Amino acid sequence: MSVRLCELPENAFLQRYIDVGHTDCYAVDVAQGVTFADFVTAFYTTWLFKLERAVLRLVKRPSTDAEVAELAAGTCARFAAWDVEERAPDQILMRDMAGRTRSWLQVMPLDSRTRLYFGSAVVPDKNSGKMGFIFHALMGFHKLYSVMLLKAAVRNL
Repeated sequence: MSVRLCELPENAFLQRYIDVGHTDCYAVDVAQGVTFADFVTAFYTTWLFKLERAVLRLVKRPSTDAEVAELAAGTCARFAAWDVEERAPDQILMRDMAGRTRSWLQVMPLDSRTRLYFGSAVVPDKNSGKMGFIFHALMGFHKLYSVMLLKAAVRNL
């Protein structure tokens, strides 16, 4: 399985942040049909993301697998530390509780395969207009974590 850094699709909700701050997009093709709901469920219930959910529980933003199912079904507007900013049948864009980061998922059917996308955006601090030391310090980790999350989601499917 080859997860790769890629260009955002033209219709990606994350496009609106390209000129605002940092954006990234990772993709992987799987040799099966995958629904958007199945991808959301697989992504947010991986062992790796459950570790992140455990950390978020400490800051009073707990989440459950039942809430993942609601997010996948489109019946909730908040999940853990994120609020849904925009959603469509094939993609979702979520904003973190501080308003500085976005998380985006999309599926794209391709003949007998499906392309799965995961991307992020980080916007500058409103007061300073800068990305900040922590953003720069954690960028290498973020890239590795993004690839690992997408691989874990594929294995979860």
